Amino acid sequence: MARSIWDSSVGKKTVMAVSGIVMLLYLVAHMIGNLKIYFGAGEFNSYAHWLRTVGEPFMHYEWTLWLIRVVLVVAVVAHATAAYQLSRRDIKARPSKYVHKKARTSYATRTMRWGGIILGLFIVWHILDLTTGTVHSGGFQEGHPYQNVVDTFSTWYGNVIYIVAMLALGLHIRHGFWSAAQTLGAGSRARDRVLKTAANVLALLLTAGFIAVPVGVMTGVVS
Repeated sequence: MARSIWDSSVGKKTVMAVSGIVMLLYLVAHMIGNLKIYFGAGEFNSYAHWLRTVGEPFMHYEWTLWLIRVVLVVAVVAHATAAYQLSRRDIKARPSKYVHKKARTSYATRTMRWGGIILGLFIVWHILDLTTGTVHSGGFQEGHPYQNVVDTFSTWYGNVIYIVAMLALGLHIRHGFWSAAQTLGAGSRARDRVLKTAANVLALLLTAGFIAVPVGVMTGVVS
């Protein structure tokens, strides 16, 4: 039964919707946590340490954090796989180009695929930069996330990569939220305007919230 659901287009769209909501909830929490950087190094570093001790003593050190990471990896892989397979089906179903050259979809819809690729590459860079420190500039300091963030956004390329990715994220959320609502049956003619407004507001808030961190470093408010 699970295989039959997965093989269907409706099943893949449902997987995309559910995994998208999981990632969206994480993004909201992650953005709120990121904004703690405006309260200084002490509070930001304490927050990062708290993430590793959540659930103690029932959960061992970092177990809850790793559980969250596993859930996110599953969500990202499921989301990307379903998106790729649906895209391939769409191409096979329309082997020839559209007769009408004028685009009839929104900019966000047309850039969903490229946005997904940009975000996928960004996730890899973000992990190598601020989690493992592999590509980090200025010397990665284990246990000092505040300084690591300041180091990253003290470079022009760190700001460019992050801001471009967050703009792509905003467009992705703007279309994805409304699309997920339609897939899960929450959409209707009466609620479409409310859902589209909510998608726009949510995308704007998340984009602005995430970009506020590099802007804070660039302007010297966070240093």
